[in-house]
Amino acid sequence: MNEPAAERPRRPLRLKEMTPEAARRALAANPRLIVPVGTCEQHGPHLPLGGDTLVVERLADDLSAEFQTLCAPTLEFGVNDRGEVQGAGAASVRRKTLRRWLNDLIPDWERAGIAEILVLTMNGFAPHQEALGTVVADRAKVRVIDILALDFGTLPEFPDDPMHGGEIDTSLVLFVRPDLVRMDAAYDCILTESDLRRYRRGSVLRLPVDSQGSVGHATSATREKGERFYRFILDRIRERVFGANSGAARGVERA
Repeated sequence: MNEPAAERPRRPLRLKEMTPEAARRALAANPRLIVPVGTCEQHGPHLPLGGDTLVVERLADDLSAEFQTLCAPTLEFGVNDRGEVQGAGAASVRRKTLRRWLNDLIPDWERAGIAEILVLTMNGFAPHQEALGTVVADRAKVRVIDILALDFGTLPEFPDDPMHGGEIDTSLVLFVRPDLVRMDAAYDCILTESDLRRYRRGSVLRLPVDSQGSVGHATSATREKGERFYRFILDRIRERVFGANSGAARGVERA
């Protein structure tokens, strides 16, 4: 017996997998577009270079599936802090490059009928945020959502840690792609009180000389924490952007 259509898990609406006619029908029903913007940068020896990207792609898929919102192909590179330990393979673009990518794409999306663009990112570095925040659209509304700018309150065990390869970052990647995390290589790099006072998210992070590219309590990360952090982020976006109630999202199907 066939499962009723209303109860079937919904799949994300990934533009790169859709025909023009399917995209047109989806836009007629919902003129929004989700754009994941990732990074390729060092977050310590235990995390993949694309950890930020993997998390925002998962969020984009879940939101796209639940709200039947189109999802654009991911922009895989962002503006990194070159003052950090880079690591082999890390790569950054300039602010004007990231801004121009989106400025070049938006007119075509507007012509297709897209009225609102939701940019999801996990990089709080100020030049990266500035590039995204100064994108120009003619008619569409552009909203930039930095998922780690949310107030996690008492959810983390170490709420005062900088967010760069520590408890929150590592736990999130453990949740979405545990196969890519090397917890045997994780280590804790704790900033002094004076360093913590100087550090704020978005600024240039001058890592201690003994750091391998991350700061904070990475060894305290767990998949269970990552799921709690992820559900918190997902629910906040559902509430504040899509106007949905808190709680478990409707079933989604992953490709």
